[in-house]
Amino acid sequence: MAKWANTGEEGTGSRRRVASCKNAHMDFAITDEQRMLRDSVRSFLEARVPLPRVRELMETEDGFDREVWAEMAAMGWQAMAIPEEYGGAGFTFRELGILMEEMGRALTPGPFLSSVVLGAGALLIAGTPEQKATYLPGIASGERIAALAAVEPSGDWDPDAIAAAAIPGDAGFTISGEKSFVVDGHVADTLLVSARDSAGGVGIYVVDAGASGLETSPLETLDMTRKQATVRLDGVVVDTAARLTGDGAATIESVYEMAVVALAYEQVGGAQRCLEMSVDYAKERHQFGRPIGSFQAVKHMCADMLVAVEAAKSVAYYAGWAVTDDPAEAAIAAPLAKSSCSDAYFEIAGDTIQVHGGIGFTWEHDAHLFFKRAKSDELLFGDPTRWRARLADRLDLSPAR
Repeated sequence: MAKWANTGEEGTGSRRRVASCKNAHMDFAITDEQRMLRDSVRSFLEARVPLPRVRELMETEDGFDREVWAEMAAMGWQAMAIPEEYGGAGFTFRELGILMEEMGRALTPGPFLSSVVLGAGALLIAGTPEQKATYLPGIASGERIAALAAVEPSGDWDPDAIAAAAIPGDAGFTISGEKSFVVDGHVADTLLVSARDSAGGVGIYVVDAGASGLETSPLETLDMTRKQATVRLDGVVVDTAARLTGDGAATIESVYEMAVVALAYEQVGGAQRCLEMSVDYAKERHQFGRPIGSFQAVKHMCADMLVAVEAAKSVAYYAGWAVTDDPAEAAIAAPLAKSSCSDAYFEIAGDTIQVHGGIGFTWEHDAHLFFKRAKSDELLFGDPTRWRARLADRLDLSPAR
């Protein structure tokens, strides 16, 4: 697995990375083993979590099927990109991306993004050897669900916005504050909480879900296929060994850069499913004695959707390659993938509703589920404008001030 680290260099150095990329060997082709993985994941999700089942799980408090979660673990999904020394399978981010793409295609509910990407990612980047040995094997086996609580009630996760405080004491740290939009925070066994220390810096602290003074409550959000929660900490005491190493703000930046690449794969999967739904409907639905797909407006809309899907796929696969084989290049690829794939998915999901006409606007049709996921993904970890600004800074394109 590629080392997850902060690669947020800026300025002319980033330009040199872009230039050097032209000489790098980038292979986006799916290997036979990866194709087999994709096919098996798709078959499993179609059988165990079809869209009618997704609708049922949306109405539950947990939001996912724990039996299916255990079956995924038995197949090694949660362990995919965790190093073998910590109970993982030791594959690369590209295999993890295949899982995310298929989950996005199926709108699979469950804490995979929160636990395997965010939680495990933070531990791999900044965890001590003891913390990794303690928490990663459980994440890999699916027995432990982790969540990253980094966003303040304002919706921001910038270091300057962090208001939660960690006060040092004889017993360790006392943490107080509130975190919002915590993906799967209501079902997490382990929370990784960002808080400001007495020196004004930002740390990340491991908090057990059963800790005294900790309260989690589900949020009512647009996309109920991915649950989010509010986490409140009122004098939660953790020991000194609970703090991750290094600068917590830099760790959050690094984790989110990996997360948006994983999210880009998921968005590609959802966009591909929307395209398939639209094309199938355009072939089946008849008006004036002919399939609506034969009308120029619908035909061109589907063609534009195909172009957008393929473009998004190329960007996501490029980012996955960068994370795996050239982490320095990921500083450019991650914001590019987040902004491009967010825009593409949202536009394609909207066009899917247009192709389906009146039925596409109804609760009974699945198009609205993809539209809501697309909108939610667009805002998750920061909107495309934010990531474009970051990309411009790293390419030294921001206007002089």
